[in-house]
Amino acid sequence: MSRYATTRLSSKGQIVIPEDIRNHLGLKEGDHFVVIGEGDAIVLKAITPPKPEEFEALVARADHTLEGRRPWVRKLT
Repeated sequence: MSRYATTRLSSKGQIVIPEDIRNHLGLKEGDHFVVIGEGDAIVLKAITPPKPEEFEALVARADHTLEGRRPWVRKLT
């Protein structure tokens, strides 16, 4: 796979990510991206949801952080 490719901007403001790059990165229709514009560069960063075990750890950390701080917040269990 080439790390470089060219594409063009459509009249609707859309660009096509070349197929070999999409396949290499495992991108699928409907994936979401953060778009960063800096100078004359545009960076697309795929947004990936956390894995279930990572999400559980985030929830546990949030529960621990909020414990005793906000009595109106209750755990959903």
